[in-house]
Amino acid sequence: MTSVIFATLGPSGTNHEFVARKYIDFHELNEATLRLSDTATAGVEAVRDGVADYFILCAVHPDTPNIVGRFFREVFIVDTFISPSLPLAVLTRADVNKPRSIGVLHPATTEYIDTSKWELVSKITTGSLHTVADGLLKGRYDSGLIYLNYAHRYPGRLRVDQEIGSPDDAWLVLGRKRTFADPILAWKDGPMSTQFAEFARD
Repeated sequence: MTSVIFATLGPSGTNHEFVARKYIDFHELNEATLRLSDTATAGVEAVRDGVADYFILCAVHPDTPNIVGRFFREVFIVDTFISPSLPLAVLTRADVNKPRSIGVLHPATTEYIDTSKWELVSKITTGSLHTVADGLLKGRYDSGLIYLNYAHRYPGRLRVDQEIGSPDDAWLVLGRKRTFADPILAWKDGPMSTQFAEFARD
C-alpha cells in the first residue's frame, strides 16, 4: 500500500504541523508522511510536482490568496475543515517592565487584541507566528502575539501578559485531483443541517 504524503508549513512546532497531524489522525491515515515546507509556495509546488499528494494550509494565512490564485489551474482545493489553533497569547520579554512595541502577524491575528495599548505595532506580513516569535526573541519588539507554548519553551525569557485562547480556523487541503461537484461541494447532513432545522421549527 502506498502511503499518502502531506505537506504543510514548518518549522516543527508550528500550528500548521499541529493541525495537519490532527487531520491525518482524524482520517486514520496511520502510514501517512508529513513533510514540512519552508514556504507556502514550496508546499504547493511539492504537490504540483508530485513530491507530495496534499498540502494543508490555513485559510487566513497571509500567503493563502496568492497560493490559491497562482496555482488554481494545477492544484485544487479538494477539502476544507475547521480546527482550533494552538492557544495564543501576548508574550513579553522578561526583561521589559512596560512593553511599548508589539509584533503581530498581519492580517491573520491583528484583530485578536487591542493593539492601541502599544505605541508601535510591527505588522509582520510574511512568514508565520514563528517569524513573530523569532523577532520577539531577538528584541525587535517588546511583546508578540504568538503561541502560548513559547512561554514554556523559553522560561525566564518570556512571560505571559494576556492569554487569547484557541480560535477556530478554516483550513484548506490542496491536491492535484479536483473534487468539486456542481452546484457546490458541501456537507448537507453536517452540523449546519441541525441549525437550519431549528429555523424550520420556529
